[in-house]
Amino acid sequence: MARGNAATEHHVVAVAKPTAEESVLVVGPGPGVGLAAAAEHARQVIGVDPSHEMLELCAQRCSEAVEAGTVVLRHATAARTGADDESVDVVLGVNNLHLWEDRAAAFAELHRVLRPGGRMVLSAHEKWLPVDRHQLAKELEAAGFTDVQTWVWQPPSLLAGRAVQLRAWRAG
Repeated sequence: MARGNAATEHHVVAVAKPTAEESVLVVGPGPGVGLAAAAEHARQVIGVDPSHEMLELCAQRCSEAVEAGTVVLRHATAARTGADDESVDVVLGVNNLHLWEDRAAAFAELHRVLRPGGRMVLSAHEKWLPVDRHQLAKELEAAGFTDVQTWVWQPPSLLAGRAVQLRAWRAG
């Protein structure tokens, strides 16, 4: 997972462009590649994952940042992040949207935790999505997101398939 998703993880961070003043929520960080990449740019990064094993891998990969308090890890899900209202500037997620039990609840939760003007960038394997990218855009709009953009991206890795990517904002 770390090797196969690495290019996409770095791409999503580059698209989101977190700054040193911003906080980032990474949904389903897996082994922590994107989490570590976001931590290089942001003031604080929070990783939420329902898997204790993945959180342990994140803790190992980001041990110095965890010790410094710039990376915080939580056992949580996209639909129940444990974050306060309007507490993060950026939400990121790579290749886990198809695992969310309730996308509507997850999109509502992610909208809730974003500050006004905040943005979300998600990427998902196109072949595993239960609906097409246009339907996902409609679901994001129904959750209150604005300026929703979708596109398809081909990661440069031979291990990764085409990805559907989404970017959306919480109105400021």
